Amino acid sequence: MFLIPAIDLKNGQCVRLRQGKMDDVTVFSDDPVAVARRWSEAGAKRLHIVDLDGAATGRPAHADIIHRICESCPDLTVQVGGGIRDEDTVQRYLDAGAEWIIIGTRAVTAPHFLRDLCVEYPRRIVVGLDARDGRVAVDGWSKLSQHTVLELAQQFEEDGVEAIVYTDIGRDGMMKGVNTEATRELASQIRTPVIASGGVSSMDDIRALHEIESDGVIGAIIGRALYEGGIDFKQATLEVAGT
Repeated sequence: MFLIPAIDLKNGQCVRLRQGKMDDVTVFSDDPVAVARRWSEAGAKRLHIVDLDGAATGRPAHADIIHRICESCPDLTVQVGGGIRDEDTVQRYLDAGAEWIIIGTRAVTAPHFLRDLCVEYPRRIVVGLDARDGRVAVDGWSKLSQHTVLELAQQFEEDGVEAIVYTDIGRDGMMKGVNTEATRELASQIRTPVIASGGVSSMDDIRALHEIESDGVIGAIIGRALYEGGIDFKQATLEVAGT
């Protein structure tokens, strides 16, 4: 199971939100590139980057920073999301060095767009499913759709997505623990790999997710707990690796 540090970008800074609320922000660094190097040096293999301003406005706001992170950390495979609403943006991020592109809102509101991307960029497209009370949220988590997580996940699996990042909004940034049961339930009902996100706050959460790896949970995205010291990345990586 991959442990994946998160870098959330807002106003050029590395931040974390609570429950996706743009007015509840904690700034952890003014230098996101240095933060990425930190995780690379700690042994991370993958990095999760979200352009929060892009997610809110529908257009990329930090493409230059993301480009510099990819360039500065060639040993990291980067997955990037936030405000990716057209193919030109997908191509630019891939050209910049990103390995996977995460599609969120447009995967829900324009399913043909996702299908076309999966054909054009096989094995490079990941979907972000952000849920509150079982319903999928869009537009930077500001709106709830009428779709359930499972029905959309099954649809995206047919489209050929490489993986699904599943986030429980209610737990994101709250340090209250990951929703292991909902993550396991989703992963066990589809063949597409699931990456857990939202609420990973302790080694107990990582151990719980590791126990359901066989259900299809291939990774865990960790944010606030890394920045506030609740999880030591090197220690967690060694434990997951069994060494």
